[in-house]
Amino acid sequence: MWSLPASEGESATAHFFLGAGDEGLGTRGIGMRTEESDSELLEDEEDEVPPEPQIIVGICAMTKKSKSKPMTQILERLCRFDYLTVIILGEDVILNEPVENWPSCHCLISFHSKGWSLGHQLFLTHWRTVYRILQEEGIDLPRYAVLNRDPARPEECNLIEGEDQVEVNGAVFPKPFVEKPVSAEDHNVYIYYPSSAGGGSQRLFRKIGSRSSVYSPESSVRKTGSYIYEEFMPTDGTDVKVYTVGPDYAHAEARKSPALDGKVERDSEGKEIRYPVMLTAMEKLVARKVCVAFKQTVCGFDLLRANGHSFVCDVNGFSFVKNSMKYYDDCAKILGNTIMRELAPQFQIPWSIPTEAEDIPIVPTTSGTMMELRCVIAIIRHGDRTPKQKMKMEVTHPRFFSLFEKHGGYKTGKLKLKRPEQLQEVLDITRLLLAELEKEPGGEIEEKTGKLEQLKSVLEMYGHFSGINRKVQLTYYPHGQEALTPSLLLVLKWGGELTPAGRVQAEELGRAFRCMYPGGQGDYAGFPGCGLLRLHSTFRHDLKIYASDEGRVQMTAAAFAKGLLALEGELTPILVQMVKSANMNGLLDSDGDSLSSCQHRVKARLHHILQQDAPFGPEDYDQLAPTGSTSLLNSMAVIKNPVKVCDQVFALIENLTHQIRERMQDPKSVDLQLYHSETLELMLQRWSKLERDFRQKSGRYDISKIPDIYDCVKYDVQHNGSLGLQGTAELLRLSKALADVVIPQEYGISREEKLEIAVGFCLPLLRKILLDLQRTHEDESVNKLHPLYSRGVLSPGRHVRTRLYFTSESHVHSLLSVFRYGGLLDETQDAQWQRALAYLSAISELNYMTQIVIMLYEDNTRDPLSEERFHVELHFSPGVKGVEEEGSAPAGCGFRPASSENEEMKTDQGSMENLCPGKASDEPDRALQTSPQPPEGPGLPRRSPLIRNRKAGSMEVMGGAWEKEVVKLLIGQYLPGSLHLFVALDKSYSSDRSNYVML
Repeated sequence: MWSLPASEGESATAHFFLGAGDEGLGTRGIGMRTEESDSELLEDEEDEVPPEPQIIVGICAMTKKSKSKPMTQILERLCRFDYLTVIILGEDVILNEPVENWPSCHCLISFHSKGWSLGHQLFLTHWRTVYRILQEEGIDLPRYAVLNRDPARPEECNLIEGEDQVEVNGAVFPKPFVEKPVSAEDHNVYIYYPSSAGGGSQRLFRKIGSRSSVYSPESSVRKTGSYIYEEFMPTDGTDVKVYTVGPDYAHAEARKSPALDGKVERDSEGKEIRYPVMLTAMEKLVARKVCVAFKQTVCGFDLLRANGHSFVCDVNGFSFVKNSMKYYDDCAKILGNTIMRELAPQFQIPWSIPTEAEDIPIVPTTSGTMMELRCVIAIIRHGDRTPKQKMKMEVTHPRFFSLFEKHGGYKTGKLKLKRPEQLQEVLDITRLLLAELEKEPGGEIEEKTGKLEQLKSVLEMYGHFSGINRKVQLTYYPHGQEALTPSLLLVLKWGGELTPAGRVQAEELGRAFRCMYPGGQGDYAGFPGCGLLRLHSTFRHDLKIYASDEGRVQMTAAAFAKGLLALEGELTPILVQMVKSANMNGLLDSDGDSLSSCQHRVKARLHHILQQDAPFGPEDYDQLAPTGSTSLLNSMAVIKNPVKVCDQVFALIENLTHQIRERMQDPKSVDLQLYHSETLELMLQRWSKLERDFRQKSGRYDISKIPDIYDCVKYDVQHNGSLGLQGTAELLRLSKALADVVIPQEYGISREEKLEIAVGFCLPLLRKILLDLQRTHEDESVNKLHPLYSRGVLSPGRHVRTRLYFTSESHVHSLLSVFRYGGLLDETQDAQWQRALAYLSAISELNYMTQIVIMLYEDNTRDPLSEERFHVELHFSPGVKGVEEEGSAPAGCGFRPASSENEEMKTDQGSMENLCPGKASDEPDRALQTSPQPPEGPGLPRRSPLIRNRKAGSMEVMGGAWEKEVVKLLIGQYLPGSLHLFVALDKSYSSDRSNYVML
């Protein structure tokens, strides 16, 4: 039976020495001895004679395991059973004595340890056997294939390696995939990444210090040895380790995946940080199956939670949980009860399994009037990029049609090619056509030589292909565009890569974004925003990151995640594990070359107005700016006569290309490298193309090129200013004025057009946001902190859902249009909403890293149907500080300022100020630079660019039945009094920290 707690029997002397002769293990334990010290009874043994009869439990393993701290904790508790005595067999006995000479025992606890193992336990060291047993038991595991390089079995050694996949004995594994040695004792596991994510591999190994893996640029698989190749399972950077004690008990812990950045998170005592989590009902069934199938009473295995399912990827046999008193209690209790149940009848010991009251789950509630953050949703534009460039041509050659058919283009009428081998096929066709045109200039090839030359030139840039750099889109036209015969519209896009500055912007914003999460105390690894990191490290943070299929957007998401979660190392492993971008059904992507009928009408009207060689009159203002946008009216005042401004812009471009050509003739500029490895020749190519395309042969201007011109000059002013090119400042001023009219108005001129176009772009995203808010309360597929193990965590039940959506400018414009023009509030009746719309009206550009953030709060102390139960906030920032003149950005009133109901300046307990104490209220914030920052000293927390210098004020919040009202919010309807919205509009990177406004 289970004995009294140790505190009630401390006066009693232990029966035997524990670990006699082993340095550092000379502690005493009740009823425990080692075989070597069998004859060395204590002098006062007679003071406490164990009851008769005794059941002898033998421990058979190497000393490093049998006398480890976890095993010692378990055995000490096991010895509290009055009828159990534990003997630890020494290594000399195990290795050198025949079994017949071992001390007799009634129960043997034996497990595999380095240097020795019972024969039936060796199968756990062979992956093939482990996977076979898992499959036989119907347990989900990643799809896999075995490459056996045994000369005697050549049929198991067929490997074909491609650029982004391997084929193993007929089974194809696209990257990312995992390569494991067939021996489970070999921990050198490699994960290979696709070229579209940057390529290379992550090399996992047994922990050495604070490292468990390193990134390598090597992308080729190993050529010697036998391996298991398996499908990579994206787990959002978290692994779950499960420990069973018998088929009915499972303890689970989550830790940061070693494949993420290779850094082992350790606590102040140097131990790896792990937090117990709760298993779902299905996972508990899997734990039972593993325990029974492998015939291991004490067993450990690894779970991968991916795509709503749980997969077993490793079975470890006898495994210990470290530093969990509750687990030690449970493990010893279950083992002791199991032994007593089997042997007590034989020894005629009166014994029955004790019953205990079930543990009551701890359900934390919020205290006072503080509201609990439940959900954070952010829609974020990508970071700084190189100029986007595009070329269109109509193709009719059979080779292009064959390519279109080969890759399944006829299924949808559209085809996107970005993989290296696909781009190589396009290049091969182009080279063949140019070679045939050179032989027969007047042949049957209809494609224009100039366009083919440009296509070839762009595809041959950099000397290698990468899906992040270039892509080709093909669209089928049954009746052609120019001809009446079927044709394909080929659109080649290049450039648009995330720059080093863009990575810094995304990482810095990720670091600053932590401060959106209230709560948490103390410091975390020298970083501010410890509330979020504490939340995430204890696996109470349900984080999912989504990105469109554009490389710059995906890399922005990875860099943001790196800053948000204080990760280290390369972006590729973070991208592959943390960022979801496949099979999203247009959630964040849009076909920029396929315009709706409304967009066509808007574009035609916009071109017509801007082609008039006359100053803007009242009628033009009515036609072009019916919404009365302040920024639009200001830009029209700068332009005055659109054709005259276009003339000036064209002249400045001509002058710019002339200067670049002159610079190229200068011997000093031969090896001149511009920003991001660009050359003067490439710079001339993009400006020359704009020069050709902007002014057409008819003398009219192609207004659609204005955003590209502004894009290019902004890039060169910001990154290539050291060239000292004349006229760039004026070109920037004029092109920005034109772009500030063209870009926002391409998404609709009137309110109705803006809403129609917005719905076309972002309706799937709006629906997804609604689902995110609705599912905040119940989701069994996430890692939930187990409350019974959560000592030191103030709110173990808190579970915050974060969804981050990284996308392009079109989705951000569209989503903002829904909030602005969807009838959310009556601005004539709500002063706060009026101020917010005035701020939005003054914003001329949604720059890189623009954010729209939705935050849902809950007060668990309120009735579920009460209007004070929930509270929604909307936050907005127009992104990085641009190259415009200082002070030109509109001013706002700050992050969480005093509400209209209470103008007294009081510090909100959940505001950013509390996360970073010590900041004076009148201290000016520093602007965040867009270039890489100098390294900071160790231990110095990085200053968050989102922290405000204005004290936040208190505000009454109302929520009510938020699910119903958020639906209305998203479709642009609002019922006054049902839901109060608290909306922040801020400019994150402006040097003037007063540039914030609240709705």
